[in-house]
Amino acid sequence: MWTAIEARIPDLEEQWELSESSGSTSPLQYFRLSSIELVKAGWLTRSNKRWFLTSLGRQALAKYTSPELFHQAYRAAYGYAQKHKAEFERAERITEAVPEGAWIAGRDLAQQTGLDEEKLLAWLQGERPEGWHRVLDSDGGIPDAVHADERFRHQWTELLEEDGLRVVLGMVQSERRILGFDLHHLLHDDGSADAEDRPRRAWLVRGSNVQGTSLMADWLADGYCSLAASKLRELPPGAPQEAIRAAVDEDYAHGSFNDRQKKTSEFYTFLTRMREDDIVLSNDGGKIYIGYVRGGPGFRASVGNRANLQRPVEWINADKPLDFADDLPDEISAKLATQHDVLDLTEFLEDLEALVEPRPARASAREFVLPDATEAVARELLVDEDWVQECVELLKDRPQLILYGPPGTGKTYIAQHLAQHLVGGRPENVKLVQFHPAYSYEDFFEGFRPVQTSDGQGVVFKPLPGPLLRLVDAARQHPEEPHILVIDEINRGNLAKIFGELYFLLEYRDKAIDLLYSSAEETGQPFTLPKNLLIIGTMNTADRSIALVDAAMRRRFAFVELHPETQPTSQVLRRWLAAKELPDDAARLLEELNARIEDRDFKIGPSYLMRPGIHNDPAGFARVWRTQILPLLEEHHYGDGIDVHQRYGLDVLRHKLGLK
Repeated sequence: MWTAIEARIPDLEEQWELSESSGSTSPLQYFRLSSIELVKAGWLTRSNKRWFLTSLGRQALAKYTSPELFHQAYRAAYGYAQKHKAEFERAERITEAVPEGAWIAGRDLAQQTGLDEEKLLAWLQGERPEGWHRVLDSDGGIPDAVHADERFRHQWTELLEEDGLRVVLGMVQSERRILGFDLHHLLHDDGSADAEDRPRRAWLVRGSNVQGTSLMADWLADGYCSLAASKLRELPPGAPQEAIRAAVDEDYAHGSFNDRQKKTSEFYTFLTRMREDDIVLSNDGGKIYIGYVRGGPGFRASVGNRANLQRPVEWINADKPLDFADDLPDEISAKLATQHDVLDLTEFLEDLEALVEPRPARASAREFVLPDATEAVARELLVDEDWVQECVELLKDRPQLILYGPPGTGKTYIAQHLAQHLVGGRPENVKLVQFHPAYSYEDFFEGFRPVQTSDGQGVVFKPLPGPLLRLVDAARQHPEEPHILVIDEINRGNLAKIFGELYFLLEYRDKAIDLLYSSAEETGQPFTLPKNLLIIGTMNTADRSIALVDAAMRRRFAFVELHPETQPTSQVLRRWLAAKELPDDAARLLEELNARIEDRDFKIGPSYLMRPGIHNDPAGFARVWRTQILPLLEEHHYGDGIDVHQRYGLDVLRHKLGLK
């Protein structure tokens, strides 16, 4: 390459001497240093003393056509790598620790190290540390972000299959994935310094119904917790997940696939993930016991093979159990209500520590507060402040609200502006979706969808989150902030089909469920709907009467009417005209129009006439009346013999009111 450069630029040395880059560095030295920078950017890699362009490098050459842009881009990537050197070193150690036959998701590795996922994946393409090919997309496919061509995909697939990972339709087995919460453990097993820094975790280990018998009395008296492990061979503490899975597949061969997967997860947690000084929680009916793990796992002979795998526990409140309903936060109670014998409760570590290690009272970081109505937001919405406050109170009592009424009553406008007020003006905390007859659970929450491969040569199916799941993730990351989903035209969709099992959680926020496409065994957690996630829907009663809404939906939502003849909507147009210093002719015309419409659900809202331009142009006002309002009434009166223009025409109403 250097020979080609010298041939291309014969006077390079002379040009270099005159450039700002010269200094004490020669052109060749600078070129070699730049090679290192290109590696950090993921555009160049080295194998067997030979240099290769990566797929990202080829893409960069096509994207950055000028040398200046090319230089800026890779320098920026190199700068990021230098700034986060320690994080990339940690990512390298984790990647190298991934065992053959297992894989990890790039998203999990990025979260574990605090790095940007795309920059991390690019860096792996350049550096190629041991095990780089085991870092995949969350669905087990080759990461889309690396833009692998067909030849590179084939090479990557061969590496995975050499590891013992079977690749089907471009993806490896999901059960071979090491989940995000286990990545730190890859470093702890090798005796690195990270083991000492490993944070405390919290676990549920259930002992109230083991083969029909409660073991809590024995646990409390003898200071331990246990799993039955009645058929499991003896495995060493810290056994890798693959070894445990192989043992379970053989020792519990009679069980179903889901049962073996569940047992693998439980045994792996008990043998490997759980550590000394972790918090363990268990229950006996409504009595809650909390303690500290005080030693490693061991196999013991037990009566009826009900407690063969044990860990010593120092129970803190053996004589004074907590009450399930009164003492536990609702989020923890929801997790305990699921059918799992071992469960990670680390997300509630702070709450559990407060129960066993009382501290001075302080506001919980998990609490969120909805702001009260203000005069400013009421003025913006052209309604009374008391009405806005009533909506806020309804959402505090029940976090689902529907604004319903005829067309043009400002339902969507009010829903969006009310949502922005409640989230404190954070646009990222509000998501708007619109339901329609073809909308489904997979569109709304989570489902497999076809995605074109990065080389454009094929299609793979990937589980992708919908708007609700993305907002749920954001709400969990910021539990102190309200997050609001605005659903426009909510009654146009098949609600039972769209919400599926989530319908239950709308009413019972303190419960947890398994999802259609991702069970607790796969994710490590049953699913709950965060309390700081609120839903505001809009319903057009001209499309479907509210009387047709089923009782299940009525029970889960509070309903607030916006009707042209009742407050607050009846005064909206007059207030808007007054604020614009316009005459009230439009308000009088609308009132006369609605007085002639007999069907309450088809009366016309003020939004059609709240456009400054049409009031400055008489022809524009007449055009809106003729092309937007009258067609609605023609559809309503279709087939009943009424002359819509004679009854509702603008000239007819003007004459009746004595307006010009």
